[in-house]
Amino acid sequence: MTQAANTTPSAASAASANTAFSQLPLPPNVLANLEQLGYLSMTPIQAAALPLALAGVDVIARAKTGSGKTAAFSLALLANLNVRRFAVQALVLCPTRELADQVTQELRRLARAEENIKILTLCGGATIRVQLASLEHGAHIVVGTPGRIMDHLERGSLDLQALNTLVLDEADRMLDMGFFEDIATVIKQCPKARQTLLFSATYPDGIVKLSQQFMRAPKEVKLLAQHSSSKIRQRFYEVKDSERLHAVSLLLNHYRPISTLAFCNTKQQCRDLVDVLRAQGFSALELHGDLDQRDRDQVLVQFANRSCSVLVATDVAARGLDIAQLEAVINVDISYELETHTHRIGRTGRVDEAGWALSLVSMDEMGRVGNIEKAQGFTSQWQPLSDLTPSGQGALIPPMVTLQILGGRKEKIRAGDVLGALTKDAGYAASQVGKINVNEFATYVAVDKNIGAQAAAKLNAGSVKGKSVKVRLLGA
Repeated sequence: MTQAANTTPSAASAASANTAFSQLPLPPNVLANLEQLGYLSMTPIQAAALPLALAGVDVIARAKTGSGKTAAFSLALLANLNVRRFAVQALVLCPTRELADQVTQELRRLARAEENIKILTLCGGATIRVQLASLEHGAHIVVGTPGRIMDHLERGSLDLQALNTLVLDEADRMLDMGFFEDIATVIKQCPKARQTLLFSATYPDGIVKLSQQFMRAPKEVKLLAQHSSSKIRQRFYEVKDSERLHAVSLLLNHYRPISTLAFCNTKQQCRDLVDVLRAQGFSALELHGDLDQRDRDQVLVQFANRSCSVLVATDVAARGLDIAQLEAVINVDISYELETHTHRIGRTGRVDEAGWALSLVSMDEMGRVGNIEKAQGFTSQWQPLSDLTPSGQGALIPPMVTLQILGGRKEKIRAGDVLGALTKDAGYAASQVGKINVNEFATYVAVDKNIGAQAAAKLNAGSVKGKSVKVRLLGA
């Protein structure tokens, strides 16, 4: 499989220049239905993705909710449909039941141009007996969540042999929720001779992995950039060694980043900084070579799922660390190596997001900053610590907390099982549940900080996948 190839900005611009649906190779009845539904012209994502999708190639499209992405993949999969063949020819995977319901409604509106197209929604939270009965009567299109689709595949109630179009909607969110293995399992049961359309707001490593393993020479739809080429804003602050640790809290209170990675040159500096930050009410964790693997895993999970505001790390411990939506990097010490500095600040400002790279510099580190300027070809922006003013909002509180469930892959627990236990059984909204990480012997799930203790109690009193589990709130 080849990695995604970018469409050029000029190609995307040309696609946007003529946005009438009539320019697409769609039959008259489909165009008439679009006009009746109020689809007067294509959105940018539709104009860029639809010509490729209708041509039958695999597509990776970056698109946020509300961009018109549903119509983009719906029109493509409907164009591939043979209504006279009563078999599942298209499958749309979504991260949540709510999104799957929205996609199904939109698909039904767009499918009105052709009679007798049957669309089924298969999600957790609904009675499986009703779904089994519906599947016995057949369907053309299935929309569902990874866990429930896997259940039907394991039961043999869902047959994908006739599938010609697979859609992964909000793929990055599915990966955040821990569904990579579930998605891979589903894809492996799809025919290899199919078209795959992947829609994602961001482009994490998991998307690259999916495209390399399961897509055929995909074209990446990359619209004109919304941000300037330099998304990392660097600022330098001169400090005395005696005020360095206190300066970190000044930076945090001034910039108010939700998620910050602070780099220290030594393990002892990490420990000292975490002590200072915690004393001031910050949620901070340390990551260095003295931690065993279990503690390291727990620290990384809590930081990645936004249950911790500040991760204080050495370079060795943070090597290969890839955290989505990292607002700021703080160089508590300037690194000895130029490449290390570049690696550090590259943790933020990823994909289409901007980020801060804030460096604290003592007099004996000035030479290192000069080397950085020379190598990166910029003039550093210096500001005095006196410019840092507290917001008056108090210490940064992370938006999520982490629940640890004793039981993981060994007990055949899947992310969908945990999501179902929290939404269907415990009654929480999917929006209150964050990332789900299923490890070998333990499962970690982020939940809204306001429901942490209550959610742990409900899970302890209930079950996951029909079995009682032990759950604790990390850090409590």
